[in-house]
Amino acid sequence: MTGCGGAGGWRRRADVVIVGTGVAGLAAALAAHRRGLRVVLLSKAAETATFYAQGGIAVVLPDVLRDGGDSVDAHVADTLAAGAGLCDPAAVRSIVADGFDAVTELVAAGARFDESEPGRWALTREGGHSRRRIIHAGGDATGAEVQKALDLAAASLDIRRNHVALDLILDGGAIAGVTVLSDDGVGAVYAPSVILATGGLGHLYSATTNPDGSTGDGVALAIWAGLPVGDLEFIQFHPTMLYAGAGIGRRPLITEALRGEGAKLVDRQGRSVTDGVHPMGDLAPRDVVAAAIEARLSETGDECVYLDARGIADFPTRFPTVTASCLEAGIDPVRQPIPVVPGAHYSCGGVVTDVDGRTGISGLFAAGEVARTGMHGANRLASNSLLEGLVVGRRAGTAAAEHATVAGPTRIVDPGPQVRPALPRAELQAAMTRYASVVRTADGLHRIRDLVGTAPVRNLRNRNDFEDAALTAVASAVADAALARTETRGCHHRSDHPLTDPAQAVSIASGLAPATVGC
Repeated sequence: MTGCGGAGGWRRRADVVIVGTGVAGLAAALAAHRRGLRVVLLSKAAETATFYAQGGIAVVLPDVLRDGGDSVDAHVADTLAAGAGLCDPAAVRSIVADGFDAVTELVAAGARFDESEPGRWALTREGGHSRRRIIHAGGDATGAEVQKALDLAAASLDIRRNHVALDLILDGGAIAGVTVLSDDGVGAVYAPSVILATGGLGHLYSATTNPDGSTGDGVALAIWAGLPVGDLEFIQFHPTMLYAGAGIGRRPLITEALRGEGAKLVDRQGRSVTDGVHPMGDLAPRDVVAAAIEARLSETGDECVYLDARGIADFPTRFPTVTASCLEAGIDPVRQPIPVVPGAHYSCGGVVTDVDGRTGISGLFAAGEVARTGMHGANRLASNSLLEGLVVGRRAGTAAAEHATVAGPTRIVDPGPQVRPALPRAELQAAMTRYASVVRTADGLHRIRDLVGTAPVRNLRNRNDFEDAALTAVASAVADAALARTETRGCHHRSDHPLTDPAQAVSIASGLAPATVGC
């Protein structure tokens, strides 16, 4: 935001500012730091979505390590199939082909993956994959291992905790820095390069697998800056979120790898949920399985279905994270089927970028879940998220460093007043959960648009105010995109348009003029 008058507060300078400290943010920071630049990372929350990732990283291994045969072509084909016609094939190939190098760099940073025998990584299979190509750590704690390795590698970097990025500062159409709320109040970090690595938007919904910080921040910042965002209607609901009665907030994920190892989805009567739905059955892509579960629950009136994993040998050792979550909820997965429901999990769309994280604003980059590279299309293939975060994160860090070196220091441009429309979070989440979750209709989506239109303008005095404003902006954009797509495709299901329309096999990108509220 520019031209809205002066503002006081503290000021800092950097070459590259990175918003977010998950896999994409830290990979970007390390890449920029290796080029000798001043890197500042802004960390809003203690927990990242990366930490909670269970399944693993989808990666094609070289011949010497390969177990069972695989190829870049096969991984690309599986990704395109899951993406339901909306992936960018060139982007998919570029990212998949760079996967092993990115993982090798992660191992050099200290990450350790499970082995089937000394020197040979153990591989599992997940939904939509035609082969075993998922490397994992700690059984089902891959994200925690990735986060730990990157945290250690980045320990000497300038990481500012409890810093909320409130707005992007622009100067003549180029990035100039970020307006930030910290314990010292509102200030600004000025830099010629900024990387958004803020993660997802799961807290648009009452229940999600995402941590508390996943409130769509980066997408909102982009919308307010007038940047195009794309494919926001494609919000992936993971088929198996642990069900333990009604509740709100983050709920445990039950990793897809259980189905890869033989677990079966059944309803309360013991009937298969996916028989006859897809040739891959329980290992169909996530959108297919989530829709099948939703249909079965609608048919039976039950509150959940069940994942029967009692046939998996040595379950507590192979899946310690799932075991702990189930036991905490009073369920013994060795002896009982696990109650599950679909849960808001991953945004396939986001800020439109290329495969190096470049956006339409000079000096602004985005990587990880916040970005729409064309990798995921209408539905993300399982375990491609950590892969994309590693690959595009380090590319964005390199590109941002190169841009900062050429651009040089930015001018001091006073940020504007932080005033945005914002609904109370619980009210917005209830509407999104009812009208824009696994299945949508035009009537329900219009109800969301009408609700957003009533949002009062709020001064963003704290993190809660900002997150409510971000969620409100993103909910509006999601509803608009879902209304525009009058078909069912990937993880966007319209019960009033149940068929897939070949004419709509294109991404929907939308942008808003830069906001001038309060100027």
